[in-house]
Amino acid sequence: MSAQRNITVIGGGVTGLATAYALLRDGHMVTLIERRADVGQGASFANGGQLSYRYVHPLADAGVPREALGWFLQSGSPISLHLRADPHQWRWMLAFLRACNARTNARNSALLLQLALSSQAEINQWRSEGLKDFLWRQPGKLVVYRDAARFRKAAAGVNNPELEQVLSPAECARVEPAFASLAPSLAGGIFSPADEVADCHRFCLSLRDAMGGMPGFNLLHGTASMQAGTDGRCEVLVDDRPHDTDLVVLAAGVESRQMARPLGFDLPLYGLKGYSLTLRAAAGTMPDVSVTDYDNRVVYARLGDTLRIAAMVDIGARDASVNPQRIARLRELAAAALPQAGPYDTAQPWAGLRPATPTGVPIIARTRSPNLLLNVGHGALGFTLSAGSALRVRDLVRSRTMAAAPMA
Repeated sequence: MSAQRNITVIGGGVTGLATAYALLRDGHMVTLIERRADVGQGASFANGGQLSYRYVHPLADAGVPREALGWFLQSGSPISLHLRADPHQWRWMLAFLRACNARTNARNSALLLQLALSSQAEINQWRSEGLKDFLWRQPGKLVVYRDAARFRKAAAGVNNPELEQVLSPAECARVEPAFASLAPSLAGGIFSPADEVADCHRFCLSLRDAMGGMPGFNLLHGTASMQAGTDGRCEVLVDDRPHDTDLVVLAAGVESRQMARPLGFDLPLYGLKGYSLTLRAAAGTMPDVSVTDYDNRVVYARLGDTLRIAAMVDIGARDASVNPQRIARLRELAAAALPQAGPYDTAQPWAGLRPATPTGVPIIARTRSPNLLLNVGHGALGFTLSAGSALRVRDLVRSRTMAAAPMA
């Protein structure tokens, strides 16, 4: 435990909340600033619900650019691209293309796996100490492959059969009978029995409520901004009024890039829009195991008495509004894969902007502003990496002498 500091965390999504909780547990005074009326209202609200600790490979990989070109030419494809006259978009995409090679993907996958496993251990520690009411289960995760070449590549990457099991189509159907009708169209699957599911929004509310009962915590609703102050320090304003603090942790999702600009930082963040449906389905019609249909890039997770279905990446979306065509396609895919869980026309649609770096690796670092730390860029893995990222920030606060990390 380090000496007590007065720390401000900007951003009330899952990353900011987990960061505030870890710092509060470490003995600090923590103020969490969120501009919305409640926490967990952005990209954390209705995400896929999967805590896929062992399946954290970045989107950037060898062969992805060629595969993506095919997707861009198809309507209803998993990834869509809307090119804009936006230099930041082009810089981000060029950096993404540079990361699309096997060596870079392997290195970044290892970094993400380490972070994810520490996150799993920490959330389980928090649960053992009383954090609850976020529909946590450990049913395992099944990734099914329709394309034989993709399945062979995935199977070749399995190096610990206790943590990841390579399955035939028939074995996939036995692991999750709700998807048995897909077996004839499958090449195989990978099952990770230790992976988990939970409701990210409810996790955010649980963290908020737990911190509300702890001394030294203050939840402040307002619009935060940052500016350069004396000796290059970061000064925080809330609704244009000065806010006194020792340290600042920026964890405001995709909005972090705009907030950091007055300090001279151009963070390599881009909002990748994803979609979900939340469906109240009859008992016995939903899968128990968390399932990813890899070729369609659709995930299915039972959260209590609801089914969460999430998919798609829209590159170049201007905002988080729901695109009716994309939601219609998601309904179609879900109805084809899991028809008994419908009717899907009653499912609640949602869209959110996931703050992604080109490499898929989040930026958790000190900056050249001596009192500013970053915890940004988790993409689609914000929930999965939240607690592990919070521990990294805690350790940065403990180690005042750590040199500033480059922002790549």
